[in-house]
Amino acid sequence: MSQSTNYANPAPLGLMGFGMTTVLLNIHNAGFFPISAMILAMGLCYGGAAQVIAGILEFKKGNTFGLTAFTSYGFFWISLVVLLLFPELGLEGGPTQATPHAFMAWYLVMWGIFTGFMFIGTLRGNRVLQFIFASLTVLFFLLAIRDFTGNELIGRIAGFEGLICGFSAIYLAMAEVINEQYGRTILPIGEK
Repeated sequence: MSQSTNYANPAPLGLMGFGMTTVLLNIHNAGFFPISAMILAMGLCYGGAAQVIAGILEFKKGNTFGLTAFTSYGFFWISLVVLLLFPELGLEGGPTQATPHAFMAWYLVMWGIFTGFMFIGTLRGNRVLQFIFASLTVLFFLLAIRDFTGNELIGRIAGFEGLICGFSAIYLAMAEVINEQYGRTILPIGEK
């Protein structure tokens, strides 16, 4: 007699970690408040650690896309916090006065390229997931352009676009939880 194991879905945890942290950082990018310890703590703990945990749990489910996405973006948040803190601690290698934005622009370009490829992987998934990855790709490139050019308006536009991206991830997380709890579609996600 074979015994089947039913694992919980780790995606809502990862999506909430990504979504909530993205919203908070982009409230800053949109110009509403300066970067603070609250954003950095959220980046390390929920955006970072929770997504890495969700990614590891996706491995257990055999979901390569979920493993790659959640683990990568979890470490994105951790590395972003490290990049922001190192110069404050007097350590070399982060964005400095001599290279104020080019450092971050190339970092963001690489994440934009990665996210663009991950977007291709979403084309077999639901529409909300596709939207999250498409809007995240645009966000990374807008932020890179901001840092290459120093254009504050592009940074503010990126902030508002990032708010939409983050809230869409929160929506998908809650749709997955609520739809599973009720055993039917309460919050539509555009399933194929």
